[in-house]
Amino acid sequence: MEAIILAGGFGTRLSTVVNDVPKPMAPIANKPFLSYLLDYLSGYQINSVVLCTGYKHEKVEEYYSFAYKNTSIRYSVEETPLGTGGAIKQALQKVKSDSAIIMNGDTLFNINLSEFIKFHHRLKSDISVALKELSDFDRYGSVILDGERIIGFEEKKYKSLGYINGGVYILNKNVFEKYELPQTFSFEKQILETRVKELSVNGYKSNEYFIDIGIPEDYKKAQEEIKELFNE
Repeated sequence: MEAIILAGGFGTRLSTVVNDVPKPMAPIANKPFLSYLLDYLSGYQINSVVLCTGYKHEKVEEYYSFAYKNTSIRYSVEETPLGTGGAIKQALQKVKSDSAIIMNGDTLFNINLSEFIKFHHRLKSDISVALKELSDFDRYGSVILDGERIIGFEEKKYKSLGYINGGVYILNKNVFEKYELPQTFSFEKQILETRVKELSVNGYKSNEYFIDIGIPEDYKKAQEEIKELFNE
């Protein structure tokens, strides 16, 4: 299976600490955060990756060119912002397999990808979503489940306990072919939330390590935690 990493974000909330590179290139222990994502994928023999780039895309291309260690890299460059859905739709044109792993370039969720792929095939999902259980949170929206099936999404509000979308998906390519979609759209709003009842969307629960470096306090926390996770 191949992977798509959404790496085109502006990193507005991180601009006070990182402002000269795209958010996924923010350094963690002197190494771009994106490199840890590529190492993570490689650990599960996912060695073909499409990077969705936009803001300062040349910085990513200068650093990686077309390979990182044993991983081949292709680029899907957004000339204008396409939203997450538009970016994925464009990148899928470069994917040869029938499905792809989709990841956010500013989030690391250390799930067992081998088990996640088995889960996707076992349930014959159109879309599988990795879910993280959290307590006492209000920064994220939450997921409504019926067993393993996702039946809805709740907006951000305080929850004492709930599951959040961990930003890792397996998506069948033919999902986008079912609908007339604009060039620019949100994957979360216009596919996941709008089509959840007509597609087979299932949630894979995991309590593995999760970090979103999108705000300065979590970016600071990641400096030590990710280094330790990867034995750097």
